[in-house]
Amino acid sequence: MEEINSLFNGFAIAMSPLNLLLMLVGVTLGVIIGVLPGLGGANGIAILLPLTFTMPPTSAIIMLSCIYWGALFGGAITSILFNIPGEPWSVATTFDGYPMARNGKAGEALTAAFTSSFVGAFFAIVMITFLAPLVAKFALKFGPPEFFAVYLLTFCSFVGMNKGSPFKTISAMMLGFALATVGMDTVTGQLRLTFGNPELMRGFDFLIAVIGLFGIGEILLSMEEGLAFHGAAAKIRRQVVLETWAKLPKYWATSIRSCLIGCWMGITPGGATPASFMAYGVAKRVSKNSENFGKGQMEGIVAPETAAHAAGTSALLPMLSLGIPGSPTAAVLLGGLLIWGLQPGPLLFVEKPDFVWGLIASMYLGNLAGLFVVLTCVPLFASILRIPFSIIAPVIIVICAVGAYTVHNAVFDVWLMLGFGVLGYIFKKLDYPMAPMVLALVLGDRAEDSFRQSMLISQGSLSVFFSNFLVAGITTLALLMLFWPLIGKVNRKNKTN
Repeated sequence: MEEINSLFNGFAIAMSPLNLLLMLVGVTLGVIIGVLPGLGGANGIAILLPLTFTMPPTSAIIMLSCIYWGALFGGAITSILFNIPGEPWSVATTFDGYPMARNGKAGEALTAAFTSSFVGAFFAIVMITFLAPLVAKFALKFGPPEFFAVYLLTFCSFVGMNKGSPFKTISAMMLGFALATVGMDTVTGQLRLTFGNPELMRGFDFLIAVIGLFGIGEILLSMEEGLAFHGAAAKIRRQVVLETWAKLPKYWATSIRSCLIGCWMGITPGGATPASFMAYGVAKRVSKNSENFGKGQMEGIVAPETAAHAAGTSALLPMLSLGIPGSPTAAVLLGGLLIWGLQPGPLLFVEKPDFVWGLIASMYLGNLAGLFVVLTCVPLFASILRIPFSIIAPVIIVICAVGAYTVHNAVFDVWLMLGFGVLGYIFKKLDYPMAPMVLALVLGDRAEDSFRQSMLISQGSLSVFFSNFLVAGITTLALLMLFWPLIGKVNRKNKTN
């Protein structure tokens, strides 16, 4: 009951004229970002974050979160109409979405995608509403050892849950940790890895790194591939929407299953991309019409879109309640909260309840606004892809440069952004994941502080991480996640023998 009252207070805050306007602006910008290959939720928020520095924190986070909802919706448009995933998590949507569009069912495919996205996000928002306060109250009992154990669990989850090479994931994370150490040591006040350059005393700002890695890196890759957009036009008529909505209830089991997969992958954190592939794979395995998957099966759209939005939204739960982001986008939002002087974690619910519940209320409204915008403006957003990429790319690069410069009003940061852009391009070419590096860059110094405080408390003994049931359970789970790929390999060997 307490959560319901707090949520109504949050709606009163979120429904102010300014916040409602920012919601619509954020959703519209987000859909455009989702439509444009080379951008994405994390990139768009990172690039536009400097514009929110003068806003009240609640209004700023509402706008940025709505950019995120819009990007989640927008990725499906290009996947279905052009077979070009606007977002990484939209790749699975192309498998059946594009064949449906080719068969003259673009309106049905888009309606199914948008509605499934809405359902997945709504499920995750309800979960956040009721679980976040409970997790936050529980986390108030945490000390430095418990916080380090949670950070360790987050890092190890990326290693264990990642479907790619564990070596590449760990290598990317180690680089992120190394970059996080540059600057002034918060415990001793000593300078580390600055090499006599005063510009490096403040360290590598995560925002500059994210703008370069995602924004510039993706643009460089897209320029190399020489993207040329080709696709079919689409218009969603009311009759098509109603007919599609009449068909969707028969996929209720797929929706529920995909919601659960998405929420699990969002919290662990696995992320929206693996959640969409996992949900698609499970749906194909369970479906009675599995032979039709890849030929234009509506169930093949419902599963990945529901899971991706549930994962993308539920990633905000550990960020708000524990201060640990469940996705790259959540990591960028976490950095924004720190810039505004807010400390994400359990105390946020006690110290800034208006902010937290205003944000949660805006999730409901932003998700609803996103569904309305995409259903009514698909032809407009799809026409953006008719603009030559040679025009779009320089505009994005200029916006990235302005965003990087405004962080500290320093030209050096623009050069840093370009350097990170080249690094992002190399990572993409070598198929190294960037999310672990971004996570380590954002959380590395906080994990280090918690570890060093724990060592001071225990006088250098690692047994402090097994000193009580809570910290021992989290640490054990983290180690299990870290060695999960190895355990899986051993099990497969035993089965073959």
